[in-house]
Amino acid sequence: MLYLVGTPIGNMSDLSPRAIEVLTSVDAVACEDTRRTGLLLSGLGIKKKLISYHEHNRTQKGLLILSLLRDGQNIALVSDAGMPCISDPGEELVRDCAEAMLDVQVIPGPVAGISALALSGLDAKRFFFEGFLPSDGKERKQRLQELLQHRFTFILYEAPHRIIRTLEDMIAIGLGERNIAVCRELTKKYEQVLRLTIREAREYFLQTPPRGEFVLVISGGEPPVLEEARVLTDQDRELRIKELQDAGLSTKEISLRLSKEWNESRKTVYAYVIRMLN
Repeated sequence: MLYLVGTPIGNMSDLSPRAIEVLTSVDAVACEDTRRTGLLLSGLGIKKKLISYHEHNRTQKGLLILSLLRDGQNIALVSDAGMPCISDPGEELVRDCAEAMLDVQVIPGPVAGISALALSGLDAKRFFFEGFLPSDGKERKQRLQELLQHRFTFILYEAPHRIIRTLEDMIAIGLGERNIAVCRELTKKYEQVLRLTIREAREYFLQTPPRGEFVLVISGGEPPVLEEARVLTDQDRELRIKELQDAGLSTKEISLRLSKEWNESRKTVYAYVIRMLN
């Protein structure tokens, strides 16, 4: 059995009794950082074999973990903080287990993005989890442009050395007046939540050097106001046909263009144009 075990994002008291029970009972623990997980287990009085499993060795170590699971061993997968697979390694391993018909069970734990959403005071009925943006290049620009189109709340993770740049990038594409909840060091001693606009958040961090790990929760855009469709009269249609005819368009070209403008079939519009021009 593969167990996906959620670990604390800051406050050690958030580790569930069920998670402790599983970590105590498994044959080995796969983790991003063996030193960090070793400290977690040591604090619980648990001694286990640790398997390094992270972004750069997931293919090789994934094969090892699958082999151990096939041999009947129980393995717990943890990330440095929070839930495995959520902006952390694990999804490929889960997919491989599913394809190999190996059992997977989740032991839920804290998720920084969801905790920040609850704290934000922003609309939580519909939301989009973006996680970490690409650090640079065309993909970053593309993802930022996609965020501009969102009509619902979205969630970003950000490191302290990049947060000002991310805020500036969002301002540059027109998001400066959106509301944002900047959540810092969640569940830790210096937890902080700032509820500002994106432009105000940038000004704040230009004055106050950012420290710690951040979750940014940003409000969605207003839905577009749809204009009430105007009903075209015969006179409107005749004037438009005459306008296109005077511009030198053929009957076929007029029909093609008007079928798109009027959202009607080309055949119907063509018959109408022929009737009006005869």
